[in-house]
Amino acid sequence: MIVRKLVTITDEVLVEMGQPVAPPTRRAAAIAVIANPFAGRFGADLSELVQTGAMLGEMLTQRAVTALCIVPAAVESYGKAAIVGEAGEIEHAAAILHPKLGAPMRAVLGGGAALVPSAKKRGTMGTVIDVPLGHRNAAYVRSHFDAMEVSIPDAPRAREILVAVVLTGSGRPLARVGGLAVGEIVGYDGLR
Repeated sequence: MIVRKLVTITDEVLVEMGQPVAPPTRRAAAIAVIANPFAGRFGADLSELVQTGAMLGEMLTQRAVTALCIVPAAVESYGKAAIVGEAGEIEHAAAILHPKLGAPMRAVLGGGAALVPSAKKRGTMGTVIDVPLGHRNAAYVRSHFDAMEVSIPDAPRAREILVAVVLTGSGRPLARVGGLAVGEIVGYDGLR
């Protein structure tokens, strides 16, 4: 894996619609811009990218936890996304995100019963992607349905892939649309 760039972005909401958000809602995105070894050519075996996903899952999750300044167990929501440059294909992003990136994320966090929401697309430098977020133990917690917009002005280049992991220590600011409350989570099946 060749990493050209690592970027960490934090977002902290203190006031929403004139109302104080206490404690503030904090999100962190840890992003890697890597060379795409399959750019410009078809590869039937994408196991190299699958292994890259495993390495990035651990590295980016650790970086995002550090940026949030919380212990891993305090992370409530997670999500992942990738943008593949124009010389690649969507399946390259899928190879990084799906088979093995989630298990190292959960290992760093000390667990997570719910699927890690994800998004992928093809794009050019400066392409924006919304990294979807969901509660790490229960998919039906509506207060944690959210997203963080991520972009890097010079990435991905045509032969690169931008990979992002986003973590939060809470749900959306002032969430109030009902659904399963955090205090009601059982967490045994990833749904409730």
